This record gives sequence, structure tokens and C-alpha cells, in this order.
Amino acid sequence: MKLDSKKSKLIDYGFMVLILAIVVFVTGRLFVLQATHAMQDSPLYHNDMKAYILEMQGLDSGYSFPYPIFFWIGGAFHLFLEPEISMAMATLLLNTLSILITIWGLRQVVLKPLQERFKDYPYLAGILITLVAVSLHFVSMVFPPEGMYLPGIPFRYLGVFTPNPFHNATYMATRPFAILAFLWYIKLLPIYETGKVAFKDYVLFSVFLLLTTMTKPSFTIVLVGSAGLIMLYRMVRSKFQNFWPTIRLGVCFIPTFIDLLYQYSGVFVPSGGEEGGIGFGFAEVWSLYCGDIPLAIGLAAGFPILVLVLNRKEIKTNVAFRFSWQLYGMSLAMALILYEKGFRQPDFNFSWGYMHGIFFVFYGALVVLLQATANRESQGWKIALQWLAYLWHVVCGIYYFAGIANGAMYY
Repeated sequence: MKLDSKKSKLIDYGFMVLILAIVVFVTGRLFVLQATHAMQDSPLYHNDMKAYILEMQGLDSGYSFPYPIFFWIGGAFHLFLEPEISMAMATLLLNTLSILITIWGLRQVVLKPLQERFKDYPYLAGILITLVAVSLHFVSMVFPPEGMYLPGIPFRYLGVFTPNPFHNATYMATRPFAILAFLWYIKLLPIYETGKVAFKDYVLFSVFLLLTTMTKPSFTIVLVGSAGLIMLYRMVRSKFQNFWPTIRLGVCFIPTFIDLLYQYSGVFVPSGGEEGGIGFGFAEVWSLYCGDIPLAIGLAAGFPILVLVLNRKEIKTNVAFRFSWQLYGMSLAMALILYEKGFRQPDFNFSWGYMHGIFFVFYGALVVLLQATANRESQGWKIALQWLAYLWHVVCGIYYFAGIANGAMYY
């Protein structure tokens, strides 16, 4: 039976609220357990939360965190709650906000085409988008069943990596702002050279980029690197005819550049007599954790790679899809080539940018797959194959999350 618009929206948003309530419960439970076990120095729920809790209280954490937003939010909760619960609630708030922004972003692009595809049951479009957006925040690298090991891949996570590292709260804290910065950049990318950009969109992009930088700079250095190369290439190709539009967009990066200079002045310098700065070397750190990096790349991004192979033409026309791959390429190059010298070298901190790259290339691939699903002329076997590949990542991700939620190591 065909439902009227009001009842259809009620089902759509009712389902969204139900799913989000479940997600808030399971992730909130994890974050609380991580925070409380961290302060007890428990071997369970291994994470970095203890340092964050101490930093939020203004105590010596033993680390430098020159990106304060996550700690400010935790401090706001600390006005009413215990320190451990405060940082857990800050993580939960920002992770949930990330999911909501993803739902909103996907609805802007694919809701109407999907509603037309399911015109007798338009609420199915909203339900599908909600399921995709939520599942995107649980997907992981693909890994074999318990007891099976792949050659050169000693760990599930280390050396392979996941778009959803639940053991690192600052990664999840920066993601809602990272998604907004990504969405606004792909909004500006096709039109900034025309000069027909609303001033507020320049401001919003600049603010979102600064916010993600002030929460954790790992995504920023990837976006700035890829965006800078794109803008430079376009300016040279146009023989500098787009010079002033490029300058206008470039101005949006200035607040972030200033903040990055402040952050890196304290992080990438020699400490305690050890060598500091950025080093260059192919897979210098990555090879410490993985003996087959090409296989690791496939395990982490198998679904987006399949979507790229089956939808090659979309690279030319779909801005989100194309930029997600450009972003991923930059994150992969940085993870392969760059490393921090000194005692931080084994931490492989450039892997955080790479994990952001994996997340966004999944996002771009899902935009393409949802649009293809809405298109009645799409070949059914291709659609089914891509959804099966995505489901494989989701199943592995839920299994991986369940292990972490029960105290297992993230390795």
C-alpha cells in the first residue's frame, strides 16, 4: 500500500532515530569502558584515553596535544560529570555528530534519485541512506576467520588499518569537522574558478577546516596536500587565468596554516637529545608492521577499488568520487613516504591521515553506488557485486567492533 508523504517521513525519521539510539548505546558503552579502564591501567580496552583525561584536567599527560577542541568539549562535560565519563561523553557526542553529518551529506545528493527509484515506497530511500551512513562508521579492513593468517599480514589492524579505529578517540573527535570540510571543498571545487561562490561558503569551509585542525591535524595535512596540488595544477593549466579565484580559495587555508605552524613547532622538533623532524623513506615505518603492503591496501580498501574498476567513467563526472580518490592517493603517498624521526617514529602517526583517506574513499564509492542503485538502467549484477563487497567490510567491521567492545586488543 502506498503511503502518503507524512507517514513516509514518519517511517523514515523514526527508523533513523531507532538506529541512532542503538548506535549511541553500543558506542557510548564502549567509550565509557575505555575511559574507566584506562584510568585503572587495565589491560582491557586498550586505548589512549588516560592521556586525554589528564590533559582535559590540566594535568601532566606525558604527551603534547596542541589541538584543544576535543579537550574543551570534555571540559564542558566535566562541569557536571566525572573526568572519565566526561571524555567518554565528548567522544560519543562527536562520533554521533559524525554519523548525523554523513546522513545529511548523503541525503543532499542521493535522496531524491532514490525516492524516485522507490516511488511507491519513498521511505525506503531514507532507510537505505541511514543504514549506509551508520554502517560506514563501522566498516573495517577485511580479515580472515579466527586462526587463519594471510602471508605478510601478521595483524588484522596494524599494517592494514581501518577507517574506524575505535581505540583512538581523537581520530573520531576530528571526523565530524573533517566530513564538513570535505563536503564544502567538493562544493567549491567545481565552481571556485567561476568566481560565483557565496562568501559564506568560503567562510564555512575555512571554519570547518580550522575546527578539524584544532581537533587533530591528521586529516588536514592530507586535504591541504591534495587540494594544493589540484589548485596548482589548474592554475598552471589555465596559464594563470584563474589566479585570483585561486587566491580567494587559498585565503580560506590561512587560519589553518597558522594553527599548523603552532602545532608543529612543538611536535616536530628534537626532544630529549633525540633526532626530530620529518623523514623521507619508502615504507620506512609501514614495513615494520606489514610484509605485504599491496595486499594490506587491498584488504583495507577492497570495496572502493572494486567500485572504481566498475565505474571508471564516474571519475570524470562525479566530484565527490574523484576528490575522494585524490585525497586517498595523497594519504597513501604520505603514509608510504613520510615518517616522524626520533622516538615517535614507531608510532606511525602518518597512518592516521591514511585512515581518513580510507574513510573518504569509502564515502565517495558509496555515493557512486547509491546513485547507480537509483538508476534503473544500471546492470543488476554490477550493483549486487558492489553491495556484496561493501557488506563484506561491514560484517568484518561489526565483528571487529564487537571484539573491541568486549575488551579485545585492537591489533
